[in-house]
Amino acid sequence: MMRLTTRSTSHSRRFSKLIAAAVAGTLLSFSLSSVAADLSEVESRGYLSVATEDNYSPFNYIEDGNAVGFNAEMLEELRDYADFEVRQEILPWTGLLAAVSTGQYDMALTGASVSDERLRVFNYTAPYASAQHFAIKRADDDSISDVADLGGKTVGVQAGSVLLSRLPELEKMLSEQGEEMGEVVQYESYPEAFADLANGRLDFVIDSAVPANTLVASKPDVFAKGPAVSGPGYVSWPIPKGSPELLDYMNGFLDEMRESGKLAELQEKWFGEAFPDLPTEPLTSVDQFHELQFSNM
Repeated sequence: MMRLTTRSTSHSRRFSKLIAAAVAGTLLSFSLSSVAADLSEVESRGYLSVATEDNYSPFNYIEDGNAVGFNAEMLEELRDYADFEVRQEILPWTGLLAAVSTGQYDMALTGASVSDERLRVFNYTAPYASAQHFAIKRADDDSISDVADLGGKTVGVQAGSVLLSRLPELEKMLSEQGEEMGEVVQYESYPEAFADLANGRLDFVIDSAVPANTLVASKPDVFAKGPAVSGPGYVSWPIPKGSPELLDYMNGFLDEMRESGKLAELQEKWFGEAFPDLPTEPLTSVDQFHELQFSNM
């Protein structure tokens, strides 16, 4: 038995039931979606509306009052590529995908990991980064070196994220080591979670490969990267199911960025490495991700 909590509430239930309820609630909100605008409507009205976030380095964040990050630069490249205006609105992560699903925006230009649950609601462009999940610990914490060491410890994760929905993978890994999940604390944003990790309120935080690498490189005296806590995954841009032409258009944009070398340049700049072996076509299931990854090894 373990607890899944937020900063304001706390309760104890079976872990699998809580995850199922969270996913079901997310999908219920998505099921209320209106008809999404496809490319023809975008071209007719003269603009594409994109939703981004501002608190998830190195994908989208604010520095000295300016929006920066990988997707901030990709947004500028998209504005040069498109024959129509590209309008941006910055939203909190916790409401971003729901706003796109209900037709308030045409797509999300953010660091969104792909999951089977999200693929029921969205199409995703070809991926542009790896999203395997890792435990991040305090740099001076010698008690965590492998997965078994995570048993019973308190973990922070972002509410409404794929990292939360994929926690059963870690639960299974721990079970195979004779260990159990500890308390899971949900946060609206990662800076809050990492602040609590640094001050000892958490034992570790789960984040995907790119932001984990970025954080540890920027604060090596505070944080360290621990063991992998999931199988493979990818980061991509979500587009509503009702917009297949827009999906093709955005994949064409990614193809041009890839062929020009600009995509690899921005990956190196913001992620610390390029990802030359990523699939170049939209993926339709997490299982397909796994098959393609192993075929590229």
